[in-house]
Amino acid sequence: MGNKHEELEAIVQQDSYDLVAITETWWDDSHDWSAAMDGYKLFRGDGQGRRGGGAALYVRECFDCIELNNCGDKVECLWVRMRGRAHKADILLGVCYRPPNQDEEVDEVFYKWMAEVSQLLAFVLMGDFNLAGRLLEIQHSREETV
Repeated sequence: MGNKHEELEAIVQQDSYDLVAITETWWDDSHDWSAAMDGYKLFRGDGQGRRGGGAALYVRECFDCIELNNCGDKVECLWVRMRGRAHKADILLGVCYRPPNQDEEVDEVFYKWMAEVSQLLAFVLMGDFNLAGRLLEIQHSREETV
């Protein structure tokens, strides 16, 4: 995200968003200084030992949230449970970055985790899934089998 942080913070503060999800942050341990935003809790899922990637979620401080464990070492997802207010149910918030050309086995881990989670909680999934080419492959594959 680099030099865009000030611009992002100005937009977020002006428009009063409750949630802000970011992918491809390219953050690592050296970026603590630039990540904070007044009035928001920051949850980070930095890239997994490689250049690029990463996910972040800013949540307005008035919401009670806890970060949950990831769905796997190779899946770049950040999961946060937002506690419901006034006897409302909790909501699971996910921010994911799927690199282009990700292995199908990693996709399967993600899909399996999503199937399990969807049985337990309502959830909102945000992210960059880089699926345009993948969807074309699936469509082409189905056309061949018809």
